[in-house]
Amino acid sequence: MSIDRIVLAVTGSLILLSLTLAVFVSPNWLILTGFTGMNMLQAAITGFCPLAIMLKKFGAAPGAAFS
Repeated sequence: MSIDRIVLAVTGSLILLSLTLAVFVSPNWLILTGFTGMNMLQAAITGFCPLAIMLKKFGAAPGAAFS
């Protein structure tokens, strides 16, 4: 699996998890949703993604977006 697909899977999972926690536990979990969304937007604009950098150091295959 490439870095791009892992980043998309992790961010999508974080958003779904935080939305579920916001519904069943506390609305404060929406902060995580906002943070994840802002990080995705920032990565799209600048190309800088901390998760992609970590995955590259662990040897994940590069993709088209984060090479």
